[in-house]
Amino acid sequence: MLRALWLSRVLARPSGTARACVLVVVLGATGVAILELVREQTGTAGFLVGLGLALLPVPPLMAAFRWLGRAAPGPWRQLLFCFGWGACTAALIAILANSFATEWMAEAADPSAADLLGSVAVAPVVEECAKAAALFAVFAFRRPPFAGAADGFVFAGFTATGFAFTENVLYLGNAFEEDLAKGAGALDSVTAATFFVRVVLSPFAHPLFTVLTGLGFGMAAFGARRARRTGLPLLGLALAMAAHAVWNGSSHVGRYGFYWVYGCVMVPVFGLLLWLAVRMRRRRLRVIAAELSVYAAAGWIGPAEVPALASMPARSLARALARTTGGRPAARAVSRYAADAAALALLRRQARHAGPDGYPGFAERERELLRRLWLRRATAAPALARAAVLEELLPPRSGPPAPAHARHARRAVPVAVPAPRRAELSASPV
Repeated sequence: MLRALWLSRVLARPSGTARACVLVVVLGATGVAILELVREQTGTAGFLVGLGLALLPVPPLMAAFRWLGRAAPGPWRQLLFCFGWGACTAALIAILANSFATEWMAEAADPSAADLLGSVAVAPVVEECAKAAALFAVFAFRRPPFAGAADGFVFAGFTATGFAFTENVLYLGNAFEEDLAKGAGALDSVTAATFFVRVVLSPFAHPLFTVLTGLGFGMAAFGARRARRTGLPLLGLALAMAAHAVWNGSSHVGRYGFYWVYGCVMVPVFGLLLWLAVRMRRRRLRVIAAELSVYAAAGWIGPAEVPALASMPARSLARALARTTGGRPAARAVSRYAADAAALALLRRQARHAGPDGYPGFAERERELLRRLWLRRATAAPALARAAVLEELLPPRSGPPAPAHARHARRAVPVAVPAPRRAELSASPV
């Protein structure tokens, strides 16, 4: 009976290891299926050419989204899960569903109308929902959860980059096979035109759509009400579908419809999101400075560390200083210290917005992050303090009082910061 009760509990709420195993199996199976499906449609030669060309925009896009999240970096395994979901599972769902819907509409109506409806009405809904599934999984099961719009931006970007990669392999592979059949030259080939449009001109198209969904999930993380936590992601998903439909429909609106939509819609929206990304990154660093001042006042971190942890150049300098004295292990300790400090600051900000009862796991997560900071403080603190001095981030001792946002953070903290006690923190490092 006890064994049956234990089994029912395990099945009712699978552990993190069980969820990870299921996700690995799903990604592996869909990855094999999508590779074989694309190879059948493009041929082996087209598949290899498309694969090589489609890989080119992936590192710059991943680096750009990683840059946005460097202020409080998320685990690589979760980012790679999003990329793999977009490249494998979401792409497989999109290809199968789009093909089925287009064939069904072609039999029920005019084939030309079926192509138009498939690209404008069906594809945006299917593809954006398939990509949003990865964001929902991270939003619902990630521990710690999203800490703001920037997290949604980054995870959505990785998901869409994976999806665009697989789609580019398919389009470029088909174009290459068409050029082989026609014997076209390199410059006037369909492959060159497809590469220019999809890789050079608009590599940010799919990330731009899905980022709207990611922003909805990220902003929903600060809501305690169910309406906000449900409505914002759905609003972001609807905007992503609308933008995707406008983009797909541009090729059906006159001879120059694509260029009009590209210049009047896509480029301004891309510029707006780029501005928003830079603003979110700067705001996140200000939040880190404000929230960490609370822990500096309590003695968990040194006052000189706060401005260094809120400055990306100072963090890089601190890693370099630690490497000169302690080698790569010391530099890694500084990186992990900075990441944990940023996570702690964002955790406290999220708890303040949620209220005393809105974040039930706050105290446990806070204690864990504080313990990890304390264990690495002997290595990281001197390097960060010296970096703050070299970067001239420290105000004069008789300078002005603390910034307004730091004073606000001290007043708005919902719970007291625990005092550091060495006896409780003598456990083995993590």
